[in-house]
Amino acid sequence: MPELPSLPTLKDLHALKPLQQPTYPDPAEATDVVRRLRRLPPLVFAGECDELREKMAGVAAGKAFVLQGGDCAETFAGVTAANIQNKLRTLLSMAIVLTYAAQVPVVKVGRMAGQYTKPRSSDTETRDALTLPAYRGDAVNGFEFTEEARRHDPQRLLGVYNASSATLNLVRAFVKGGFADMRTMHSWNSDFVRNSPAGVRYEQLTAEIERALAFIEACGIDSEETRTVDFYASHEGLSLEYEHAMTRIDSRTHRPYNTSGHLIWIGERTRQLDGAHVELMRHVRNPIAVKLGPTTSADTALELADRLDPDGEPGRITFITRMGAGKIRDLLPDVVEKVTASGRQVAWVCDPMHGNTFETANGYKTRAFSDVIDEVNGFFDVHDELGTWPGGVHIELTGDDVTECVGGAQELVEADLSSRYETLCDPRLNRNQSLELAFQVAERLVQSRNSRGASTRAAASTPGLWA
Repeated sequence: MPELPSLPTLKDLHALKPLQQPTYPDPAEATDVVRRLRRLPPLVFAGECDELREKMAGVAAGKAFVLQGGDCAETFAGVTAANIQNKLRTLLSMAIVLTYAAQVPVVKVGRMAGQYTKPRSSDTETRDALTLPAYRGDAVNGFEFTEEARRHDPQRLLGVYNASSATLNLVRAFVKGGFADMRTMHSWNSDFVRNSPAGVRYEQLTAEIERALAFIEACGIDSEETRTVDFYASHEGLSLEYEHAMTRIDSRTHRPYNTSGHLIWIGERTRQLDGAHVELMRHVRNPIAVKLGPTTSADTALELADRLDPDGEPGRITFITRMGAGKIRDLLPDVVEKVTASGRQVAWVCDPMHGNTFETANGYKTRAFSDVIDEVNGFFDVHDELGTWPGGVHIELTGDDVTECVGGAQELVEADLSSRYETLCDPRLNRNQSLELAFQVAERLVQSRNSRGASTRAAASTPGLWA
């Protein structure tokens, strides 16, 4: 199949010496897999990407808020109805809290249906005297520490497609088939409310919402928008073979869209201005996000925006900041201030997870919930001081009661980590910690919304609040 028009070829991209790519032992096999992927149907549609881009424009304009969350690294084994449902109900519960308490529309984006590739700080891992390739996610190799499992296998890219397709199919069925109906809010978390402070608080809030819904229905108003939600998929566009193969020409506009997900982001390790990932993503019409870590300067952010979005299109660019709790108040103001002064209106989203990772004495990689909250507060502090809009949060979370991050209302300590430490890569908030975070974010959103006066309140009162 010929390469798509207006796109660099894979050969062009590899000539740019891309970072964080697998090393396939048989290039011909990889080429065949890419050819097979190109023939498969799209996973998402161009029109859905356009809808999300319009909603992200609302976020950039201070009229909506983004909740983006999911696993650090999805696994093929994790593609079960129970796992997908648990993650979805956690995100929907968080969205309920944010929407009702803060009175702003919430754009719901899953870190799912494609998050199967992970960048690594080292190419290899050594245990005892054996050194093998590092685990780079199920898209590349297996987690088991054997030579066969750790081999970089291009056939796994077909597994990514199949797993993502199954996930998206079930998510669409859930959000459009009644699971997301606001009248079912109690059932989403009924099994842990009794033992969770955040759950009890959530139960009280949903009771208030149910009374409001009953009043609306008594007035003869029956809105379909309380029964379904719009839900979008996102992942880091790390594997050039996969992302290039899934890029297609839209029959309406004759322009390229990456149909592997609605929103694709470029990671902190691969955002080189002249790099292959920026070069590929600048050609597609999806909304694009870029992770900005503590080494990011304001000039770098502006150069990336100019490269990826030369026309300054609303909703095109999202900057996801991941500075760390101890640095965000010092480093973020200059970046936000200069980007804003340039006239660009980008969506600002806080990733309070990746800058706050540490290893415990007993060998577990973890994050302190207090650090996560501190970075979120720092993010809001900076935007409130500058008069800019804190547009969203990007969270690594799960719908299960794992013990991977210390702290929170349950007061998990390092000794608790061994109880249910299930992640294959980075530690995630469990659903109690996720709900607790949502309440704290909602409180900051109320403050930010009130400080901006009537314009934001008017935007929040528009139809489609839950959708």
